[in-house]
Amino acid sequence: MKKVLIVMPTLYNGGAEKSLINFLNELPKNKYEIDILLFKRKGLFLNQVPEEYTVLKTPRDVQRMYGTLSKSGLLLPWRVIGNAISDICTQNSREKRGHRWKYFYGPVIRKIDKEYDIALAYISGEVLYYVDEKVRAKKKIVWIHNDYNSAGHPKKYDYDHLKNMDAIVSISESCVDILKKEFPEFSEKIYMLENITSSKVLKHRACEFDPLEFENNDCNILSIGRLHEQKGFDMAIEAASILKSKGIVFKWFIIGSGPLEEELKKMIKKFHVEDCVLLIGARSNPYPYIAKSTVFVQPSRYEGKSVVLDEAKILAAAIITTAYPTVGDQLNDKEGLIVPMTPQGIADGLYTFIKDEGLRNEYTQFLAQHEYGNQEIIGQYIKLIDA
Repeated sequence: MKKVLIVMPTLYNGGAEKSLINFLNELPKNKYEIDILLFKRKGLFLNQVPEEYTVLKTPRDVQRMYGTLSKSGLLLPWRVIGNAISDICTQNSREKRGHRWKYFYGPVIRKIDKEYDIALAYISGEVLYYVDEKVRAKKKIVWIHNDYNSAGHPKKYDYDHLKNMDAIVSISESCVDILKKEFPEFSEKIYMLENITSSKVLKHRACEFDPLEFENNDCNILSIGRLHEQKGFDMAIEAASILKSKGIVFKWFIIGSGPLEEELKKMIKKFHVEDCVLLIGARSNPYPYIAKSTVFVQPSRYEGKSVVLDEAKILAAAIITTAYPTVGDQLNDKEGLIVPMTPQGIADGLYTFIKDEGLRNEYTQFLAQHEYGNQEIIGQYIKLIDA
């Protein structure tokens, strides 16, 4: 049985994390001996890891650099100085992490003792750097879940690590094309593997409860994602203000957590939409919310291939999404409404959908008549791992 190590920062509520959980649950049991190493052994999806697999105790030196400051011990000054200098060097958050790994974090983190047949960096950035430098494995694979250029990945830090990977995986044809243009010398080892989404599991979980938050509301708008600049929730809040000024009565629920929570709360007050925009935190089962929503809105600035958008299609939600660069890989004009990436564009799309129930029904009926689950592609994952 092959020994496999999978490395991730955490198992919080993100698309890459959900993709990993789906992958683990679709794998044939007893095919691999799988260890999972998390920089922080936390997250909403931690209890969804199949019991056959082992979530390792985070190595002490990794914990000192990525855990709470109180656990940093003698490395606390080194960690604080490293972050401060990296902040001064660049405003790009991904470049900051690349800089701090190269000059501060990487030099003090040890290699792990156990040797594996295969190591998967299931996300890029510092997880890629860790798998390259600190893991002993015969084969190494990295996943890049976003549009490499739009996400601002730091090529100057990534290049040497990507060079050492046996395979580089992305999740849509557009994302793969972008990678091949950026790294033509790696073209032969760049692969496309879609995120795995099981329609049977989603539809079952969507029936587990009725969202209490939706009761007594005629119009329930829903968005889901990490509270991060990428997801465009600042535009959603401004769009809500425009919609409210037109006399539309609605509740807009945003499921997720993340670094912009306090900033978004301030925006909600600034635009006077406290009565209709609600940040309700992360949910381990968001599927009843998607299935019962009036409109599902994805206001992203960029995506690789959005997990939650595929889930909304499977559950036949009335979908509005912004025209981010790779949206055409996932949504056509029969499946949802694609609007300009502006607050006004989002508000106009919502106004149209809310006022025209017949139009919403055209989209949802089309989705309901088609199959969007792709659990059968687990064979492609196994083929790449075993190659």
